Amino acid sequence: MVKPPGHIGVMREMSLHAALKAWYAQPGDTLETRVDGYVVDIVREEGALLIEIQTGNFSAMRGKLAALTRNHHVRLVYPAPAEKWIVRLAPDEQTELSRRRSPKRGQTLDVFRELPGIARFVAHPNFSIEVLLVRAEEVLCAANGRRASWRRNGWRILDRRLIDVVGRQMLETPNDFRAFLPVEWLGRPAATGRVLHETGGHYSADNEPQARTFTTRDLAGALRISRSLARKMAYCLRQMGAIAVAGRQGNSLVYQA
Repeated sequence: MVKPPGHIGVMREMSLHAALKAWYAQPGDTLETRVDGYVVDIVREEGALLIEIQTGNFSAMRGKLAALTRNHHVRLVYPAPAEKWIVRLAPDEQTELSRRRSPKRGQTLDVFRELPGIARFVAHPNFSIEVLLVRAEEVLCAANGRRASWRRNGWRILDRRLIDVVGRQMLETPNDFRAFLPVEWLGRPAATGRVLHETGGHYSADNEPQARTFTTRDLAGALRISRSLARKMAYCLRQMGAIAVAGRQGNSLVYQA
């Protein structure tokens, strides 16, 4: 059931979330609307499509996704910072002290950092993810006794701001996520999104390419990502049925696509 929009949660969201919601909305959409007991960022086509913008912590959405995907298509929109500027402000939270561009560059693949808690939803026909590559600012202010991460040496995040959106990619099926693997590793695409049945470690059809096996160490090296991200990626792909466990190599699982 869709109820009229209200103002729930609007004041708590950072500028990035609010700006993306405004950027993504189309004429006829409603914002901050209650659907089946949950407040949804954007409701499109009278509830046929529900859009949630989530900058992180996907695991917190498990219950919400389970409820909403029963009767609606839910699209999770995730902004990955292709370029991030670090802005430091004086204690007045207005005066800019410094601005620098972070050396880190985000990519669509970063969605796997947040995906493990909800990877099983990818195979659900009513669920999809769209990754937006964005340029954004992270605004810091001196903590002054307030809680701050030790990594920021006494600075706390005051806000995150959108500069612009530079790219987007829709991910609707397990095969869309499987496509992040090196193409030369892939055999036949998973047709159903379920775990592939093993037939001696190979596909049974003689005229189809055989997928090679790999470990997370292989994956990290091939994609030039951290081992930690490679482990998350392999876990997610396995949960959604895009790859299968083919055996072990020492203490490491061996996977096959």
